[in-house]
Amino acid sequence: MTKEHPRGTVGDVDVAGAAHVRHPLRWVASLVVLVLAAQFAHLLWTNDNFQWDVVGRYMNASIIGDGIAITLELTVVAMAVGIAGGVMLAVGRLSDNPLLRTACGLYVWFFRGVPVLVQLVLWYNLSALLPRLSVGVPFGPEFLHGDTNHLITPLVAAILGLGLNEAAYMAEIIRGGLLAVDPGQTEAAQALGMGGARTFRRIVLPQAMRFIVPPTGSQVINMLKATSLVSVIALADLLYTVQSIYNRTFQTIPLLLVACLWYLVITSILYVGQSFIEHHYSRGATRQARQGFWDFVLMRRRRPVPEVSP
Repeated sequence: MTKEHPRGTVGDVDVAGAAHVRHPLRWVASLVVLVLAAQFAHLLWTNDNFQWDVVGRYMNASIIGDGIAITLELTVVAMAVGIAGGVMLAVGRLSDNPLLRTACGLYVWFFRGVPVLVQLVLWYNLSALLPRLSVGVPFGPEFLHGDTNHLITPLVAAILGLGLNEAAYMAEIIRGGLLAVDPGQTEAAQALGMGGARTFRRIVLPQAMRFIVPPTGSQVINMLKATSLVSVIALADLLYTVQSIYNRTFQTIPLLLVACLWYLVITSILYVGQSFIEHHYSRGATRQARQGFWDFVLMRRRRPVPEVSP
């Protein structure tokens, strides 16, 4: 029922007869998803070309394990190079020195603009440009030198190509995280007599990590997948190992499925780790409750923390 009220006032609303809002499109979307999922499951079960017995035989093969080890090693080393280079580039881009700022900006522009695959091939064929590498005084005597073909192995070329490219992206991520911290925090720390290094370490960096960690976790996952590109320079990573096997056995589909399954397993582990690291650095910045492991696996929403009444 409704009652007459003076203009400008809100009357009482009777919700006793209220009904739930119907969402027919949700049911249609759910039906479509179920039908597609059933078709996909039927394809996996009935198509013998998948050769699941071959997939199971190679999943735990030692040669596949060696390829996975190279992939993980390359991911860790390339990300370490990228993070270290990204920190230096981010500091350079925030510097008051215009020459340093311009040089770092040009680095980011170049490595973000050239595809990673092109960079890998370029580093692998560096001997065609510089047959001999040396270390010494610029325009002066040389202290160390060596043949480029011996120094730039496929592993070194892969680390240089992936690591230097990653440094350009990490520089922008770190720079964005540092700029996201309120300048008033730095001013307050300086007013308390804290030095620049201590202010950065105790005040700015902990707050910036909340903005740096999530995209960095995504970059680690992207780096793991980007390592598959090194197969073009004959580095025995996971994909190259799989390719070398099916080139002999002609079991292309099952071997590619082995690679897909291992990539999914590793990236899923990294994704879970990223979630918990994000939660650690977001403490105090959200009113959402801690997300349990099974809540994450089942993709449940975080439960809001109830307000405490005064």
